[in-house]
Amino acid sequence: MTLEEGLRVRLAEDLGIGEAVAGEPGAVVGYFSLGAGIEGTVERVDGELPESEEVREYQRLKALFEDYGHTMPVASRERLEAKIAALELEWAAYREQGRRVTVRVRLDNGFVLDGAHQDILTPL
Repeated sequence: MTLEEGLRVRLAEDLGIGEAVAGEPGAVVGYFSLGAGIEGTVERVDGELPESEEVREYQRLKALFEDYGHTMPVASRERLEAKIAALELEWAAYREQGRRVTVRVRLDNGFVLDGAHQDILTPL
């Protein structure tokens, strides 16, 4: 799912906003939470979330194999192929989920949620 500016969305899960601290570090005086089901409108789509380390490693190894695999000794090439095969599931999951972004959402109750991962929102 790709979120777009102007799209109506619903918060899919309860979201803890943080702790209010007074005086000394670690002294919690409050906690704010938004409940699942609150609706709002996407105001801005920010940048893409970075790939996982496994996805980046798959891309690196695959490029290495494609560029230099034919020149490698057989044992080295087989080890590289095994490493690539071990990362195939993560790569397939990454490609299936598509582009993941963060967004700014103006909720109907007046709150603004900025830098929210798209995973916590569902389109209406």
